[in-house]
Amino acid sequence: MSSLAQKILVVGGNGFVGSAVCKMALARGIEVTSISSSGKPYKSPQGHTPAWVERVEWRKADALNPESYADILPGVDAVVHTVGTLLDNTQYKQKIQEGDILGFIKFFAGQGSGPSAEGQRSAYDILNYESAIRVCETFVASKPKSGLTRVRPFVYVSAEDFSRPLVSVRYLETKREAEKRIEEIVRDHPQYKGIYVRPSLIYHPHVRPMTVIPATIFDVSARIHTAVPSYVPMPASVLRCSMANLLSIPPINVDHLGEAICISLDPAKDIHGVVGVRDMRQLLGLSQTESVESAANT
Repeated sequence: MSSLAQKILVVGGNGFVGSAVCKMALARGIEVTSISSSGKPYKSPQGHTPAWVERVEWRKADALNPESYADILPGVDAVVHTVGTLLDNTQYKQKIQEGDILGFIKFFAGQGSGPSAEGQRSAYDILNYESAIRVCETFVASKPKSGLTRVRPFVYVSAEDFSRPLVSVRYLETKREAEKRIEEIVRDHPQYKGIYVRPSLIYHPHVRPMTVIPATIFDVSARIHTAVPSYVPMPASVLRCSMANLLSIPPINVDHLGEAICISLDPAKDIHGVVGVRDMRQLLGLSQTESVESAANT
């Protein structure tokens, strides 16, 4: 029997990152159940249904309502939380999926960077923080089925600090707040552990073709920064904002992200805590200087 998890729950398995996790998990012989607000199976932006989709159990559930998914948790070895939002107005995702660059730019330019009205929860708070905490609390409260004796990972898809000041500071704040709270929860439950995966710019040439050009630019920049001696002044060391990290941290293909998450579930590797992009590339056996073009073809 494989040392990897045998069955996992993916929160948001029909999304961009979640679907990659589902696909890569199935390829490793892991059973997958996905929950999402719609419960609908994944479809490509072109409306196609990949063959792997029929092997996933698709469930409609509300991450904020444990009663809608608590029955699944005793039978899974791990939970992967992939739900989140970059902008407070979540409609930008539809523009990205449609490849509507101008529409996305309008959303991006019009998104507010200030706090929500007093007493009003933002999409950042709900999706990036509250949904993850509620699922994690329910997971550690579940009683594993007989035979599940391993430490059970809760994987939270967080983010590298690369988007400020273009994106509201609440994006990264809610990600870090979720990491901290999850760690507090699992610390009190020794049979569980937290893994916080921090991708940079996530791209895919077919699923999200509009991400390829910026990914290529930032990939070239990251390889140059890696190759140049540290004593030579470079843009990433001069800029005084988190976007400087875009110039030095390589982007990551969403399939590689999904595969790295699946590898992190292997108890033999004893992975816990923060897993950055360079850590993921090491898990995948990728060179730190491999290009976007070659990574896209793997």
